[in-house]
Amino acid sequence: MTPRALEAYQRAVNDRISSAADLLCSLIRVPSVSGSEEAAVRLLADALQHGSLDPALRPIPEAIRDHPEYSFREANLTYAGRHNLAVHRKGRGGGGRSLILQTHLDVVPADDWAGAFNPEIRDGIVWGRGACDCKGQAVLAWLVLMALEDAGVALRGDLQAQFVVEEEIGGNGALAMILGGSRADGVVVLEATGGDVHPANRGAIWFRIVLQGQAVHMGRKHEGVDAISMAAGVVQSLEKYERSLIERSRGQELFAHYTHPVQVNVGIISGGKWPSMVAESCILEGGVGFLPNTSMETIKRELAALLAEHPDPRVRERHTLDFPKLHNDAYALDPGHPLPVALAAAAREAGLPGRILGWNVSCDARLYAHLGGMPTVVFGPGDVVNAHSAHEQISLEEMRQAALALGEFVMEWCGVNEDETGGLG
Repeated sequence: MTPRALEAYQRAVNDRISSAADLLCSLIRVPSVSGSEEAAVRLLADALQHGSLDPALRPIPEAIRDHPEYSFREANLTYAGRHNLAVHRKGRGGGGRSLILQTHLDVVPADDWAGAFNPEIRDGIVWGRGACDCKGQAVLAWLVLMALEDAGVALRGDLQAQFVVEEEIGGNGALAMILGGSRADGVVVLEATGGDVHPANRGAIWFRIVLQGQAVHMGRKHEGVDAISMAAGVVQSLEKYERSLIERSRGQELFAHYTHPVQVNVGIISGGKWPSMVAESCILEGGVGFLPNTSMETIKRELAALLAEHPDPRVRERHTLDFPKLHNDAYALDPGHPLPVALAAAAREAGLPGRILGWNVSCDARLYAHLGGMPTVVFGPGDVVNAHSAHEQISLEEMRQAALALGEFVMEWCGVNEDETGGLG
């Protein structure tokens, strides 16, 4: 990479930041909740028609439902007419490493936020559903690609950007891309990390426990079997399990900065049909977050043992346990690997924190790491604490800094063919 190439790229980023804000607002206006992403996919595809860029819609095969990594949703929708988006910028001159920049275009629902899909820009901050998770990241990738084109930078290695669907329900869009043959020497998954670099993610698995009681009239309560009281005991056992999981997760270097690096959460309880009846059944749905020092299969076995050995005989005899939805395994890359080291250095050069840390969030990264066998990190502007909330936001200045960091990193990682770089070599 030559200083002149980098300077030309930086000028291009600065020239396009206003257009990036406009594009982000346009994307936020599209309510692309999981299952309804196609309009956002096509809007971004149109925005990427520039220079040598060749955006391509990638169909999603229905057959991915048969893969063990597939995540089922509440109501399974057809993939007919739905696509991921890939943009391939082919390397020239040889000798460089290849790279994938990846993020997602689906967002979580915004039923509690009336203005979620009516974006606002106040004091350099963009507000709206998807601002940081992850339409702001999609626009970041757009900004990097456009600035590379504007500056005439000829990379030696191939660069591909992937914009996928159904990340929020577990990663089916990424799964389709990987099963379709996407491979590279490195992957940067763009999420709201506040400018830190995460070569490791905690895992997350959702569980469902069904407790079967026996309904009777309240007046004969003690002749029935109360599924709700059974559930109360199970919740206490899950809280105890969380404490033990936290303790055995201590000392993990990349996650040492978290007070509670792992979690066991019950998010939904439903049971009973009438106030004066003993509840016939009760369903607990929740999730377990865990670090790379354990595995998803271990968590499954431990939850099964917790119920099979529960002190309440009613629970032991009257429960079922399954894991029908999200199942994201943990992953970790050596923090000394050249990928996180180089990206962190570029982030710090651009004014971002650039710390190399584990992330106690799960995302598509583990699919590229485990299933694709690729060195993978997570990086991007914005704070994940604002995601999925009624105050979702992203700073345009932080987006600009992240674009500067990514561009410098891309040129170092992929290499620059100075003889073909827009007269800059």
